[in-house]
Amino acid sequence: MGKGKLAKFADMASYPHVFEYPYSVVDEVPFDMKGRWHEDFFRNDHPIVLELGCGRGEYTVGLARLYPDKNFIGVDIKGARMWTGATEALREGLPNVAFLRTNIEIIDRFFAEGEVAEIWLTFSDPQMKKVTKRLTSTFFMTRYRRFLQDRGRIHLKTDSNFLFTYTEYMVEKNGLPLEFSTRDLYHSTWAEHPDTEEARILNIRTYYEQQWLDRGLDIKYMRFLLPQAGELAEPEVEIELDEYRSYNRSKRSGLSTAK
Repeated sequence: MGKGKLAKFADMASYPHVFEYPYSVVDEVPFDMKGRWHEDFFRNDHPIVLELGCGRGEYTVGLARLYPDKNFIGVDIKGARMWTGATEALREGLPNVAFLRTNIEIIDRFFAEGEVAEIWLTFSDPQMKKVTKRLTSTFFMTRYRRFLQDRGRIHLKTDSNFLFTYTEYMVEKNGLPLEFSTRDLYHSTWAEHPDTEEARILNIRTYYEQQWLDRGLDIKYMRFLLPQAGELAEPEVEIELDEYRSYNRSKRSGLSTAK
């Protein structure tokens, strides 16, 4: 029988690579390791990569296995899910993995200017009703700029046509350099060459991703850069809503489009 939530939280409290700060936007709780992740935890100068909304941490752990010369931090507020990846990383003795349990709205409290090289957004909630909750909105991109290196790389992997289309418009509206984009990841030309580095990275499949694939949904992926210069603006376009909210659940409102 699997562990319950309380047992998982007890485990996490003892894990040396898990940092728990489940505070709200209004809480002012200092984080002493801000700007010192390299010195105080990883003890190297390798690039730091964040997975925001990491869920069970499959991508965080999978990328850490592929790239021992990079440091990976999975971020999520749901500790019971995070326990899976955190436990796996601990059992494997992966030295380049950490997890941070906190609200992503306050992510800039935990990293100093230029401390992070890349961000992964894997199957984020599309937040079709509220722009400021979308992880590729100006609300969050402004926060990313506070700790992401100039022209730092952002990866978006999603089943949501709404979030992907919205992010396409964001990239276009703000002139962000787009490196790669596909609306059908597993049927793109690169998929014909499974031994390539990109194929190995993108074929890390999360628990929820496999659900979408089993349901017959296309997986979308894009990779773009976020320069420090320039004011960010929201695209003023109407986007058709997804027909679902999450696995096996229907759309939450009668609206057909949203900005």
